[in-house]
Order: sequence, then structure tokens, then C-alpha cells
Amino acid sequence: MPEPIKASNSRYMPGIDGLRALAVLAVIIYHLNYNWAPGGLLGVGIFFVLSGYLITDLLIAQWSRHGRLDMKDFWLRRARRLLPALLLLMVVVVMSVALFVPEQMGRLRGDVWAAVFYVSNWWLVFSEVSYFEKFGPPSPLGHLWSLAVEEQFYLIWPLLVALGLSVVKRRGPLVMLTLGLAALSAILMAVLYVPGEDPSRIYYGTDTRVFALLIGAALAMMWPSRKLTTNISGKARLTLDVVGAASLAILLLSIWKTNQYDDFLYQGGLVLLSLVSALLVAVLAHPASALAKVMGCKPLKWLGVRSYGIYLWHYPVIVLTSPTGMEDGGVIAVVRAALQLVACIVLAALSWKYVEEPIRHGALGRLWANVGSGKKRGASKRSTRILATGCAFALCVIYFGVATLTSGATAGNSSPQPKPVESASAADAAGQKEQAAERAGKPYGPEVPAVVKKPDPAPKPDPAPKPDSQTAAKPKNETKPNATKPAADSTKPAQNQDNSADSKQPKASDAPAVAVQSGKGITAIGDSVMLDVEPYLEKLLPGIVIDGKVGRQMSQAPDTIAALKAQGRLGNRVIIELGTNGSFSKGQLDKLLKALNGVEQIIVINTRVPKPWESVVNQTLADVEATHPNVKLIDWHAASAGKNSYFYKDGVHLNSEGARAYALLVASALAPTEADKESEAQAPKPNEEKPQQQQPAAQEDNKQEHAQKEPQEAEEAQP
Repeated sequence: MPEPIKASNSRYMPGIDGLRALAVLAVIIYHLNYNWAPGGLLGVGIFFVLSGYLITDLLIAQWSRHGRLDMKDFWLRRARRLLPALLLLMVVVVMSVALFVPEQMGRLRGDVWAAVFYVSNWWLVFSEVSYFEKFGPPSPLGHLWSLAVEEQFYLIWPLLVALGLSVVKRRGPLVMLTLGLAALSAILMAVLYVPGEDPSRIYYGTDTRVFALLIGAALAMMWPSRKLTTNISGKARLTLDVVGAASLAILLLSIWKTNQYDDFLYQGGLVLLSLVSALLVAVLAHPASALAKVMGCKPLKWLGVRSYGIYLWHYPVIVLTSPTGMEDGGVIAVVRAALQLVACIVLAALSWKYVEEPIRHGALGRLWANVGSGKKRGASKRSTRILATGCAFALCVIYFGVATLTSGATAGNSSPQPKPVESASAADAAGQKEQAAERAGKPYGPEVPAVVKKPDPAPKPDPAPKPDSQTAAKPKNETKPNATKPAADSTKPAQNQDNSADSKQPKASDAPAVAVQSGKGITAIGDSVMLDVEPYLEKLLPGIVIDGKVGRQMSQAPDTIAALKAQGRLGNRVIIELGTNGSFSKGQLDKLLKALNGVEQIIVINTRVPKPWESVVNQTLADVEATHPNVKLIDWHAASAGKNSYFYKDGVHLNSEGARAYALLVASALAPTEADKESEAQAPKPNEEKPQQQQPAAQEDNKQEHAQKEPQEAEEAQP
């Protein structure tokens, strides 16, 4: 977070504190996963620009006064400002995790050490912990990556500034050198970014994020706060406020409209927004700006002064008090978010008043001097006992939190996931692994019915009056339904579907509106959710080709399609279920559709996943359906709304009830091909001479034999 904006002989700038408040509120809203501020992560970029400006302004002012930089004094000031609140936070977080969620202790080992040494960002990079695509509980210390970026900058930048001011006497060339370094950082981000792949490496990296700090530093060289005065013309005042208002509007619009998955951000967008932030900082730093007075109002100023503590506390509070799977909606979610916001502000205010400010103003030094002076021995002894007890308590807590951490855990990683199940023939092994994961308390691994691949039996006369695919789709314990009626909208499930035991079996009313003779010629491509549904789709659509893989992303789908084509397994109707593990761009989806050129029907299924990318994925799929006539969207998000009983505790993966509903929804959306229609037209009409009633005993024997061959439904695991 930015450093104090008032040094010993610098001017206080309340407007800057107001900008701090807006930035930290944007970050909090982003971490609360509200769709109306998907670009809240831009608040971190604003903080970077502020930090670069304020630190460089302080360093240049010191150089102007003394002709040198006191590095020891600079770094001690940073330590007094930042370390006390950080150490307090880590003690409280470790204690809270140990007491309330001890199963997460193993994930904190690396996080704690990385935070202590301010290398959290690189720890996350080398541990391959995604900022954008997380399953399982995230680390409550995962947000400290941004502080690590700033602290690394604070360690190196003063040395470079001292060298630059010694060698380059004029500010113009120094500004150009600084902007040149910023340009290199921005170019590196654009070069390393691969559309469709997880951008966490470039999002965390100091080398790819330092451009924002350097842009702020260049502004401090051109716009030093100590030289700004109120003695300017009315036209200049108007220009300041117009530029400031426009910059603020652009930032607010970006927070509202952009999201972390936009290619634009990593291909120059973050640089442009850093430049806009620098313009706003320049206006708010000027004492003649009316906008600075508005932004410096008491509520925003109060929050801005405590923004460092608010940033520190907000993420642990949100992580440790939010559900890890299915999230409550409506009023409950709003109340919880409000309480989380209040809690982090209260904790930050207490930290600022009783820890940060006293230590920043020398409380530890005075206490130590009082202890060593020998004066007031009674008070000295009490102070010694208090200090010793506090230090011992802190050391014990940290030692307990670190020494008892299990080895082999990585920061913020979700529990180890089962290995990908590459084909339908591995469903048995997948079910065993997933059941073991559930017993271990892991966040995903639904129990699915075992499916044993067998050669299709020789066709037998169908004893039912109407030989259609509904008979094959009906589980053995389903009661015989009455006459069915096709649904009006094949992509929407019945709205009044209940969650009772009887409703867990597919109903005739849920059957496909247009009967599909078989699954031949149909290919389904998906991720772990497709693996959940695989056994049920195979029963509804015998002969379907299913290719599901744990962790699959949209960017990997074209290669999967090419492999299926080469194997001759790609049908003329293709189902795409992707988006569970992260977002994708419209360009990536268009690339996939081009790979499916010539396919008669493409079914895309949107997602339900309690993660920030859910709305982005679903909107992208809806946009593509509107522009491609052969693409049909299945709205699983709407169909599963309020159906918590469909899901395991992660709110994503499907239990047996949810898998049945999903499979029926997919089957109902498949339109018959021309070949299916011709086959159905040529099929003989059902015989009305009641031949089935002549051998009731044989019919019953056939039913029992068929029931023995059907796979048993696994008991629904308890979430």
C-alpha cells in the first residue's frame, strides 16, 4: 500500500487519501465477487501508481535538501510503517486458522514465510497458484502479493534514484530513463501474455507490474508536490478539474465494465489505466484543485488514512467467513458482505490506533528506553513483563503456526485433485478416486455410478407399446409414467421440480421433447462436470462419445477436437461443456467453432460455479449463440438455480441427482438429424394386436434380466 502521504516537511494532500479509499473499496468489492464491479482489481494498479509517486516525491525532496539519501532512515521508516500491522495480521490469521479451520494449516506454511520476507508474489508464481482460477478455500494471506511487489520496489528503487540523481544532473533525461524502464515492463507483460491461458504469472510478477510504480515515479520527477502552489490562473484551475474529473470517470467506468479476463488489460490496458491514474494523482496532489477538496472529504479521508490496514484485513475476513461451496443468495449474501466490510474496517481502525500509530511515532523506542533507564523501577518491571510476555506470546503463536504446518503443501492451492479421467471406460476408477477424495474432506469428487463398457446386445423386440429412447433412458427403479407431453422449451427444465427422493429419478416429463434414437453421431467434450454426467448420458444416449478431462480449459478444446477427428470419433452433433475452470474470450470460442466447421449442431452449456468468472463465461456463450445459427445454448445456470441438492459442497460438481437432471437437460436439447428423421419415418408403427400380453411371464423374466445387467446407482454421498 502507499506510504504515509505526509513526511516530516511535506504537504498533506487529503485528496490522495480520498483516492486511496476508493481504490481499497474497489478491491474489496472485487473480492466479494459482485458482478457490478468486476474490474475492482484495478484498485491495486491505482495503489501502485500512488506508491511510486509518493515514495519518489519523498526521495527527491530529501535529495534536494541534503544532497544525499539516507537509506537507513528510509528503510527504517518503511519497516515501522508496514511491519507492525503485517505481523499482527499474521498472528491473528494463524491463530484463527489453527482454531477454526485447522485443515487449512498446511496451506499456510509457505504463505507465512513468503509474507515475512515480502516475496509472496514469487512464491505464488513458483507454486503455480492462480489468482483467477481457484478451487477450494483460497489462502487468507494470498493478497499479500501486492505488498511484496511494493516492498521489492522500495528496496531497489531508492538505490537507483540515488545513482540517477548522482549521474544525471537534469531531470528530463532521468524522467525518460524511468519511462523507458516502465515501457520495458509493459512490453514484457504483453509478450508473456497468451490469450486464453491463466495470466497469473504476469499479474503477480514484479517485472511485469513495476511499470505502474515507475509511471508514478516519473510523475513525481515532473510534478513534485513541494513545488505546487495555489497561485494559478482560473483557466489552469478549470483545466485541472476537467482533467481530474475525466480521469476519475475513466477509472470508475473501467472498474464497472472491465474484468480480469479481458485481453485488453494485459496487452496495454493496464498501462493506459496507470497513465490515467497518474493524471488523477497529479490533479489531487495540486492544492488548487477543487476535485482534491471533494475527494478529501472526511469520510473518504478517514478511510484513506487507514487504507493499508483495511487492505491487510479485508481478504482474511472475506476468506475465513465466506462459504467455500454453494453460496447463499439474496439478503443473506448482502448482509454477510456488509458485516465483512464493517469487520475489516473496525479491525483496521483498531490496528491503526493501537499498533500502527504508536509504533510509527516511537512507542517501541520509548518503551525500550524506559526499560533500560532504570528509572521508575516499578513501572520498568511492569513494562519489562508486558514486553516479554507479548514477545513470547507472538513467538509462540508464530512458532506453533509454522512448526506444526504439514510439509508438501503449497500456498493457497486447493486440495490435490484426482487425475484426469480421459475416457468413459475409466469411469469406475474415477468414481473410486472421487469417493476417496470425499472421505478425505476434499472439495470436489462426486460419487458417480460405475459404468462397465459391454458390447451392445443383439436387438430384441421391445415389449413396450412405443419403442422409443425413453425406455432405454429409464432406470430400473423408476415407476412407469403416464403419457408424456413434450416440453415447450427444450433447454429449460421443469420449474417446479422438487428435491424429494422420488424426484431424483428421471421422469417421463423430463424426457427429450424430440426422441433421439441413440447417441451415435453425438460427441460431448467437457471438463470434470462432464465426467460427473457421463454415466447418465451414456444411459440416455447409448453410443455417445464422451471426452471429459479434469481441469480442461477452452483453449485446449481445439486440440481435443482435432484428435477426435483423427480418430474418427467426432460426430455431427457436438456438445461443449467448458468454463468450470476459468474464463475464455470470444475469440477463443470462435476458434473452437471454426474447428467444428461442418458440424450440423453445436450445443454449448453455460456454467454454475461460485467463482468470479461465472458471469463472464455465461455472457460470452450467450453472445456467441446469438451470432451463430447452428449453436444452441443450454442454460444450466438457470436450470440449477436454487437447486443446492444437485451439488456437492463445492457448489460445482454434481451428485447423482444433479447429474441426472443435467443429462436429461442435455438430451432434451438435441435435435434429430436428417438421418434420424428418415429412420423414424421408416420405422414400423406399433402393432395394436396386443402380442405383448400373450406371454406375461416371459416379459417379467426379461425385465428382471435387464435389471440385473443395468449398472447399480451409487448411493448419493453426503456433501
